Amino acid sequence: MKVNQNTVLLGQKVILVPYTAEHVPRYHEWMKSEELQRLTASEPLTLEQEYAMQHSWREDTDKCTFIVLDAEKWRAQPDSAEENCMVGDVNLFLTDLQDPTLGEIEVMIAELSCRHRGLGTEAVLMMMAYGMTTLGLNKFEAKIGQGNEPSICMFKKLHFEQVATNNIFQEVTLRLLVTEPEREWLLKQTSHVEEKQYRDRLVEP
Repeated sequence: MKVNQNTVLLGQKVILVPYTAEHVPRYHEWMKSEELQRLTASEPLTLEQEYAMQHSWREDTDKCTFIVLDAEKWRAQPDSAEENCMVGDVNLFLTDLQDPTLGEIEVMIAELSCRHRGLGTEAVLMMMAYGMTTLGLNKFEAKIGQGNEPSICMFKKLHFEQVATNNIFQEVTLRLLVTEPEREWLLKQTSHVEEKQYRDRLVEP
């Protein structure tokens, strides 16, 4: 999505940056994993196809994608390539033409050593706040494989409620309606987040 192509969001545990061609080789290596293919319902792509996908995600108006960086590692070596700090991605899909205020959110922490550290939780909170304040969203959905209990539990802790089960696709749908109390809670959870221009991302405050 072009709206975030020059945006970086600085959190405590994660940094969210736009998905660029620089990130494709590492992303491509992740997606060779059968586990990640299963969890993300993805098909394996060639490197050339991955570059084409990255380009389309940048141009598409119905997808907003950030690459998730490990903030601790990024701050320890700010001059190194971002590829060395990548841990996953977080996405919003705006595919309901009848309701432009609804976004389907998904997060992937691909690096095994970075799971269970709260990185996915902060990435989702930051993405929801961005979707709410920048994209005008007030409803979020997450579709998760029935066997992915850690992800289901994480979204429930973020106030999502399970609203549907699809046994054919083996997934559950969780939803969050952003009422005024939820909006205030979400803004409080992300009050520490800084938004900067991506070209200035290596300049610490």
